[in-house]
Amino acid sequence: MSSAKYNRVVLKLSGEALAGNLGFGLDPAVIKSVSEQVKEVAELGVEVAVVVGGGNIWRGKVGSEMGMDRATADYMGMLATVMNSLALQDSLEQQGIETRVQTSIEMRQVAEPYIRRRAIRHLEKKRVVIFAAGTGNPYFSTDTTAALRAAEIEAEVILMGKNNVDGVYSADPLKNPNAIKYDELSYLDVLKEGLAVMDSTASSLCMDNDIPLIVFSIMEKGNIKRAVMGETIGTIVRGK
Repeated sequence: MSSAKYNRVVLKLSGEALAGNLGFGLDPAVIKSVSEQVKEVAELGVEVAVVVGGGNIWRGKVGSEMGMDRATADYMGMLATVMNSLALQDSLEQQGIETRVQTSIEMRQVAEPYIRRRAIRHLEKKRVVIFAAGTGNPYFSTDTTAALRAAEIEAEVILMGKNNVDGVYSADPLKNPNAIKYDELSYLDVLKEGLAVMDSTASSLCMDNDIPLIVFSIMEKGNIKRAVMGETIGTIVRGK
């Protein structure tokens, strides 16, 4: 094992991050960059699980606001995460990294069903595991999925890679140039101030299970490795 600070991590990627500057769909250059960064970490001996969002293809909340049944809209969003997961799996395997996709909604022709003990075994064998289709339930975000899976597999940290910010700010830095970047926060701070880090369900789950969260820019190459090695990047959220 290397001198990495964390041995088992959950990497949370938003769908928007995979779209890059395209704004919609998949940017092959971004997916390749992410897979290269994951490979860099996996080769250190770190066990990596990934949770991918689907907002670059479909957002359940948007569908609901259009008048669609919320549960149906959310299930469509879960299917979008499967598409992203398969794209990331393909890119990782092109890099020579053995990868498994596990889905919360069964679709055995394209991926394994999510089984906690099997996922842990894959990680122990140094395979990258991608958790797709959210929790398998409507009304829960992929942020909550990341928190839930991190607790289930006993991950030591959640790494949240963003594509347009490099940490947590007091306001949207793209809209407010006076927004203040935080180096460290507690989950209570996030909940009290309503900071757009992750939704309240996910924040509460992380807080209750004492799982730290590191928010950083995925667009800067090497940042996943820096986070895993314990370097100070982005914003760390922890404890109460």
